[in-house]
This record gives sequence, C-alpha cells and structure tokens, in this order.
Amino acid sequence: MSAELGWSLILGASLGFGLWMLVSLVPILRRPLLLHRVAPYVLDVSAGARDLVARRRVSPTRVLGVVASPVGDRLAPVLHALLGAPEGIRRRLRQAASTESVEELRGRQLRWSVLGAAAGAALGIGGALQGGHGALPAVLAVLGAAIGAFAVDWRLQRRAKRRLARISSELPSILEFLSLSLAAGEGLQDALRRVGAAGRSALGRELASAVADSAAGASLSTALATLADELGHPGVTRSVEQMRGALERGTPLAQTLQAQALDARDAAKRDLLEAAGRKEISMLVPHNSDFRY
Repeated sequence: MSAELGWSLILGASLGFGLWMLVSLVPILRRPLLLHRVAPYVLDVSAGARDLVARRRVSPTRVLGVVASPVGDRLAPVLHALLGAPEGIRRRLRQAASTESVEELRGRQLRWSVLGAAAGAALGIGGALQGGHGALPAVLAVLGAAIGAFAVDWRLQRRAKRRLARISSELPSILEFLSLSLAAGEGLQDALRRVGAAGRSALGRELASAVADSAAGASLSTALATLADELGHPGVTRSVEQMRGALERGTPLAQTLQAQALDARDAAKRDLLEAAGRKEISMLVPHNSDFRY
C-alpha cells in the first residue's frame, strides 16, 4: 500500500465520521407531525411517547457501542479485573452523584476505547507509512484503547473524590445546624428536613433524599443506614450511627453531634496541614496573584 493510499483512507474516514456527526446535529427541516409535537407533553403518562422521543435523538457514538457490544461482553471479565469490580464502580457512581449505571459506564468506556484505538491505529499507520516499524499501528491502537478506558475511570474517581471532599467540608456545619435544631426542641426528622431545605449543599441533598425515602414508606433509621452504606464516608457513617441510636434507643443526640462537629473541624485542620506539608515546595513558588495590590 502506497503512502498516498494510506493517507487517503485515514483522511476519508475522518471526514466521513465528522460529516456524519454534523448531519446528525442538523434539525429536521420538514414540518413536524402532530404526534411528534404532542409527545414531549405526555412523557410522564405514555411509554410510547417516551420511546418516540428517545428514537428521535441521534448520537453517532451509540452506533459504536452497538457494533462493539459482542466484543465488550467477552472482554467484560478482563475489564472488571483491570478497572475494578462492579460493586466498586457502583460505589464511585453513587459517591459522584452520577445517574449512570454500571452498564452505561462500561459502554462509555468501550466507546472511548474504540475511539482511542482508532486514533492510535491512524497515528500508527501514518508513522508506518513514513518509514516506522510495521507493528506500530497495533501498539498504538492497544495504547489508545487503554488510555480511553482508564481516562473514563480516572474521571469518575476524580469526581467521586471531589464530592467526598465537599461533603467533608460541609459536615461540621451540618452537624452544628442539626444540634441547634435538636436543642431547640425539634425532632430528628424535622431537623433533617430543615437542613436539607436550608441550602444546596451536597450533604444536605443526601439527607433530604433520606427524609424523602422515609416519607415514602421506609423507616428513617433504614434510610439513613442506606445513605451511610452507599456513600462510604467515615464521618457521615459515625454521625448516622449516632442518629440511629437516638431513634432506636432514645439516646441524647444534640451534644453528641456538637462534639462530632468539633472533631470534624479538627480533622479538616489536620488534613489541611498535611496537604500543606506535601505541597510546601510548590507553595514557595510565587504566583501572579501574589503581586497584586
């Protein structure tokens, strides 16, 4: 195969994929049917309307997932061994407050692996045509596929870690708010509802969802235990254990939550000092903001 033919195949495939993506984003120029105009307003009561709206949404990346799904089913045990078990993925998705399922995340990893392999193979073919080694396309394809899969998992881990850090920073204030509400005579469920409605904090929304689950039929103790198990945050787990003890055995709670808030603030100070110790060299480098007056 000549160099001109190889570059023609690469550029033609890239042009075709790009044009396909652009065409999929172009709105339909014909007059919409009455069925299509009514469907968005009856999504909550009609399964057929939901299917119709879902069919009208076109995404070129879904085709890659459908084509590569048989290969993905066979490679699923290998992916679980390399990227973690489904239980760990499900825990990270919950910690990141993602609405994706484990299967959807694996499908996204598969699509990015295919795209990475295609990009690596294209680069390898270009390098081979310029006089590189014949195995360069295969090596770069495997490397691109691995980078695509690990990039999706790394991004999820980063989102989960950032949200857990945000929950850690919000925990002392939430516990103090709860202790003040309990000391004022409110019940635990009313205090949790007040905390959940007081702001847009991540932990406040989690507590509000637990209260909503208890209002839907589950006991508040069970809803809180489920919240602690799903988040896997040590501070939240300790606080939930104290709340469940107060609900089941009637133990005093206001002073205990106040003490836990102080412990959480002390832990945050220790974490800040440890982070400063790890980054003491970078803290010595002046930034542009240091010279502003």
